[in-house]
Amino acid sequence: MLHAASFPNQCIWIQSHVRFSRLLNSRFGPFPLFDSSSKTNSFLGSGGRYSTVMASASAISTPKDQKDVVYRQNESTQKASQPNLQVAKRLEKFKTTIFTQMSMLAIKHGAINLGQGFPNFDGPEFVKEAAIQAIKDGKNQYARGYGVPDLNSAVAARFQKDTGLLVDPEKEVTVTSGCTEAIAATILGLINPGDEVILFAPFYDSYEATLSMAGAKVKSVTLRPPNFSVPLDELRSVISKNTRAILINTPHNPTGKMFTREELSVIASLCIENDVLVFADEVYDKLAFEMDHISVASLPGMYERTVTMNSLGKTFSLTGWKIGWAIAPPHLTWGVRQAHSFLTFATSTPMQYAAATALRAPDSYYEELKTDYMAKKAILVDGLKAAGFIVFPSSGTYFIMVDHTPFGLENDVAFCEYLIKEVGVVAIPTSVFYLNPEEGKNLVRFTFCKDEETLRSAVERMKAKLSKKF
Repeated sequence: MLHAASFPNQCIWIQSHVRFSRLLNSRFGPFPLFDSSSKTNSFLGSGGRYSTVMASASAISTPKDQKDVVYRQNESTQKASQPNLQVAKRLEKFKTTIFTQMSMLAIKHGAINLGQGFPNFDGPEFVKEAAIQAIKDGKNQYARGYGVPDLNSAVAARFQKDTGLLVDPEKEVTVTSGCTEAIAATILGLINPGDEVILFAPFYDSYEATLSMAGAKVKSVTLRPPNFSVPLDELRSVISKNTRAILINTPHNPTGKMFTREELSVIASLCIENDVLVFADEVYDKLAFEMDHISVASLPGMYERTVTMNSLGKTFSLTGWKIGWAIAPPHLTWGVRQAHSFLTFATSTPMQYAAATALRAPDSYYEELKTDYMAKKAILVDGLKAAGFIVFPSSGTYFIMVDHTPFGLENDVAFCEYLIKEVGVVAIPTSVFYLNPEEGKNLVRFTFCKDEETLRSAVERMKAKLSKKF
């Protein structure tokens, strides 16, 4: 421990502190100099060793002007010496995710977060208890790379019940760290640089970023309001012998659309005709409200060319556990597992055992889940309409898309910033989900995966503070 007496004079102490700050800057990034108004430093907290130095040194009497000069000089030096942010060219166009940006603004302004799709309520007790038991039973070391056998079997059993397809849990199921990693492992394991991949815009932002990391050529077909139907003629004109894969998300984030059997059948026939793979993101399959979910892998001739991806988080309100999986025939599973091995290798062991318990939940769990979400959806839809939005139909997921233009803001980003700062509610601007951001400038997304009190509070704020301009 250092004391003020350790230094011959205050100037030497300040110089030493500046050097220490520079050292920390080089190791940990920007590190603030000591502020005489505080006895602690936020980097290490009140219990940190650095805080003790500050507390002891605060007894030194340094003229305020001298301290200010030293502070300003060092702050200027820090700014001048900080290197430019660096990122590989394939990721240059991608900024901090819109979900992070909006959530940070929500915290700053005390806004109700109806933007990012995570529940503000907890998952079921029986699943959490299973995780606790697994930890107590010592299931805490690395799991087998492609999943603990119990979870692989549970995934296969659920898939058979939902689709009628019998899959081998050992050869055709790969457990991943959330569906986002399943997407990454699928793309990185099966797509080569220059391969053409088709997305349906608007799309989950990780799709384009991961395809960029794979060096793929991305094309998109836009789903447009009010019903966000697939423009089948446009799809026919885009798909070709150069197309390697189509990525489908149904139920669809952010629109809430569910792909119809007719749409999926046309997609299937085009894929078979042109020897195209399908990557199917089905994380919202149990949040289908107005029609039955259809897995594209279940259509004739499609299992052999489809990777079906899913996760635990949305269905069981446990998004922080990051338990996902990919189901595919062995010749596609090989590529998925190769990439997975060098992305995360394995996924949380005790949570996998708990996930197996979750997937064996009785049908009554899913029925109650749907009933609860339909009640939440009604609160938000009715409230958004009463507040003046143009609300588009949502058949699945826990998202609602609306047109914000009645309120007179120039685009979706400007509207969402206004909504946070002036109204106190968070939505997500959707322009980031399009290759051409102009296509989404009139649309924003709300989520209803919140408790009913939170939804009602958000609705009341919008009804009270938003005023239509048109």
